[in-house]
Amino acid sequence: MVWKPHVTVAAVIEQDSRFLLVEEQTSNGLQFNQPAGHLEENEDLIDAVKREVTEETAWQFNPEALVAVQLWRKKPHHPSFLRFCFSGQVHSHDPQQALDDGIIATHWLSRDEIASRRQRLRSPLVLIGIDNYLSGQRHPLSMLQAFIDLTNE
Repeated sequence: MVWKPHVTVAAVIEQDSRFLLVEEQTSNGLQFNQPAGHLEENEDLIDAVKREVTEETAWQFNPEALVAVQLWRKKPHHPSFLRFCFSGQVHSHDPQQALDDGIIATHWLSRDEIASRRQRLRSPLVLIGIDNYLSGQRHPLSMLQAFIDLTNE
């Protein structure tokens, strides 16, 4: 069997010193997460994070920077995740849009409110990504290049 990590995207979105999180139903009960999800076939990373934010929060997302690329595995024999964590701004909220399956609600929470829910975070990467963002960690989106269906012709 060939090992390969699951490629995911996540968004750190701050407004007025509060961060947009989703509350979602998981196999471990209700947990908090950044808007996040898996890269889909024929999709680049930036399109993936825009799609995931819209599906999970009903906000349109404009990515501005790459905060971190994180490789995470909870423990041996669990899947590994290669997570691309973006920062940016949201606009054009559609309160009538149904949220993605499993998403119960969205919340704007301070860093301290998020830290106080540490036991209910989907992964430690939620708070790590916020702390990376707050420390000023930003990389240009131009680092990410997609060559889907590129040929030598």
